[in-house]
Amino acid sequence: MTLVCHYVASYLPSVSPSSNDPAEARGRARQRRRTRTALLAAAAQLVAAGLAPTVAEVADAADVSRRTAYRYFPSQERLLVEAALEGLRPVVERAMATAFPASANGADPAAAAEARLDAMVRIVHRLALEQEPLLRTVQRLTAGRGAAGQPVRGSRRLDWITEAIAPVRPALGAARHQRLVAGLSLVVGFDALFALRDMHGMPAADVERVTRWSARALLREALAEATDRRTRTIGGRG
Repeated sequence: MTLVCHYVASYLPSVSPSSNDPAEARGRARQRRRTRTALLAAAAQLVAAGLAPTVAEVADAADVSRRTAYRYFPSQERLLVEAALEGLRPVVERAMATAFPASANGADPAAAAEARLDAMVRIVHRLALEQEPLLRTVQRLTAGRGAAGQPVRGSRRLDWITEAIAPVRPALGAARHQRLVAGLSLVVGFDALFALRDMHGMPAADVERVTRWSARALLREALAEATDRRTRTIGGRG
């Protein structure tokens, strides 16, 4: 399974555009993605060698300027935590690749997307429990750090949500699809897990039930809106 990140450009350091050319903007986004990937790959290699590299050392290993590296990762701790999280991506994607075929049988895109989304929520929930100390560190490092238009975390969660609801993307349209991905990002993942545990004292099993219910409700609402819009459009033409 290959995940296509539709929102990764939003999760990388912004660069002031020099023109309104969409092709140029896409080129800049791809370059930022390559730079970030190169830095994380270099960090992972150095960590695997038993080192705790600084941002400067990772920049040198990745053949990226130190100034650029610090724009992506302002601190060593932030870089090492992000590299560790990126290393978990294949674990989730393998689990999704295994779960999706069994949960997406049938010709109904809505039913397939709901089953895929439910499977993804359960997989991410389990990972969040297994990696709670690491994810608590991420939460601490990124709290209050995001400037407008420049989020401070990677795109893993958005990638996984996008892949899960892929069967209904044509039915939703671009704008509604993007809004659904944003909404689902509020209820899927470690932020929701920690909020429900910390504020409500919920056990992990109850948290999973709430997040699965919330994700399902958002998906159904988005599909209902899309269906209602198509119905009103057809009725108006009639």
